[in-house]
Amino acid sequence: METCALHPRFVAASLAEAVSDTPVVLIHGPRQCGKTTLAQTFGEARGYEYFSFDDHVVAAAARNDPAGFVADLPAKTILDEVQHVPELFSSLKTAVDRDRTPGRFILTGSANALLVPRLADSLAGRMEILRLHPLAQCELAGNQPDFLDRLLDLGFPMRSHHRLGDELVGRIVDGGYPAALARSSHRRQAAWYREYIGTLIQRDVQDLARIRNLDVLPRLLTLAAGQTAQLRNIADLAGPFQLSRPTIQEYVTLLESIFLIDTLSPWHSNRLKRLVKSPKVHVGDTGVACALLGVDRRSLTADRGTLGHLLETFVFQELRRQASWHPTDIRFHHFRDRDGYEVDIVLEHAGQNIVGIEVKASATVTERDFRGLRKLQLATGRRFTRGVVLYDGETSAGFGDGFHAVPIRMLWEN
Repeated sequence: METCALHPRFVAASLAEAVSDTPVVLIHGPRQCGKTTLAQTFGEARGYEYFSFDDHVVAAAARNDPAGFVADLPAKTILDEVQHVPELFSSLKTAVDRDRTPGRFILTGSANALLVPRLADSLAGRMEILRLHPLAQCELAGNQPDFLDRLLDLGFPMRSHHRLGDELVGRIVDGGYPAALARSSHRRQAAWYREYIGTLIQRDVQDLARIRNLDVLPRLLTLAAGQTAQLRNIADLAGPFQLSRPTIQEYVTLLESIFLIDTLSPWHSNRLKRLVKSPKVHVGDTGVACALLGVDRRSLTADRGTLGHLLETFVFQELRRQASWHPTDIRFHHFRDRDGYEVDIVLEHAGQNIVGIEVKASATVTERDFRGLRKLQLATGRRFTRGVVLYDGETSAGFGDGFHAVPIRMLWEN
């Protein structure tokens, strides 16, 4: 069972909304990010019974007689770690087709449902999927911020703030996993992350695919951590291994399916052929990345190149975590053209409006830092809403109509 400190999980409001009109709600996300705690806390107040497929007896019963197992379930049931028992999905579909009462089943899974065809196909049209991430910085602070609303609509007033400095590096190294954050030192946190990665690969990957070279995956993940926030290059990832590029691509997909890495697709228009259309790779959590790379606060502070990449991933993941409970649809991309102009993160809001974000580890911003954002404005035309440079500085300030320099701490502080 997953455990975590009692931090607010802001996606809980979306869960309450989903069970009010949908028969099946799946909470998926990486193991140990807090799915079980969220489901149990939510369900206890609403009369749900809880069963975990990490319990071998429960899993064996479900595999032996899926239809009978589902028929015997209480009216409101939480089923934890459903990826262990794919045999159950068709029986859940049959049960829901007979009785479409909203909120009958809350499922949790440590594998991406969109990459587990039997689950996604069986419950299509009957299930809402909610993504739970490791803890966001705003959840750690217990403060639901207005950053996305300001980014997408309201804008940023001129204000002064304190620099984060060493505190920012500490937040990057700590990551967002509750069990790691509960440990007393960076050394103990890093030990937890290393054990976590090994357990995840041994258990959850084997549920998804029987592969011979399990030992390749931790090394591949470490290489990916070294390339976080950079254009994905399968040839570079395949280089150290005696494996084909298609095999390495398959392994990358497996790591995506258990939420250890994320692929950030490029923003492009069919009319703009000079755009680079390669995706970026981001590690799912910077705490995992730092443990894999063997960096602590001191060594990361000294290595500005690695700090810049990990900071970009840190900001990207914080934005994704906040977007998971935002009431409107927000999609994430990056922008790069063949002249070398780029924007680290591009948000497409409601399928139309475009916002660009550049991330800097420095304490100052100049007009030169907006070059990529202004190129994005030219590429997107009227769809462009705002361009922001996030930096570790003291002042929120405007740089012309729709362009702002904003301290990073405003991501999680109102």
